[in-house]
Amino acid sequence: MKKPDRSCVIEQFAIDEDGVFPNSRLPVLLYKKVLDLPLIFGATAARRLFRRNNWSNSWIYGIFQYHHYHSTSHEALAVVKGGTAIQLGGQNGRVLQISHGDVLIIPAGVAHRNLRKENQVQCVGAYPGGMEYDMNYGRAGERPRTDRNIGKVPHPLKDPVFGASGGVLKYW
Repeated sequence: MKKPDRSCVIEQFAIDEDGVFPNSRLPVLLYKKVLDLPLIFGATAARRLFRRNNWSNSWIYGIFQYHHYHSTSHEALAVVKGGTAIQLGGQNGRVLQISHGDVLIIPAGVAHRNLRKENQVQCVGAYPGGMEYDMNYGRAGERPRTDRNIGKVPHPLKDPVFGASGGVLKYW
């Protein structure tokens, strides 16, 4: 894989608490077309990039079609195949189009779901420092426990794409 495109546009999206999902004061970051992934082993290349920047505990899969969020870690998603529309923040949240070569960085607490079929997109997901992540769904009783968890999540030491000089360090 070529080096990530430093001239890519980094879009920022504020996703406020909506009464159901905590969301975050940190913006969601979208790096459009930042990765020039090989056609074969693109997921392996994305995993290596994330691991080099200390984002690990990775997986390769689609994105769930139901609202969920993580209260114990931030999450980076590299789109390695296909694309989809992803909704952030809950039922009335913002919809973004993501596609091959994009990286989406989701702060702890931000709800997200795939608006299309799970297998329409394949992503590599990873977490700063290999942190364990939990699954929450906006159900009664999750909060205030998840709010406390989110308050304890540390800022990443490196950006998953650009390491010591990336958007996470600049915008968070």
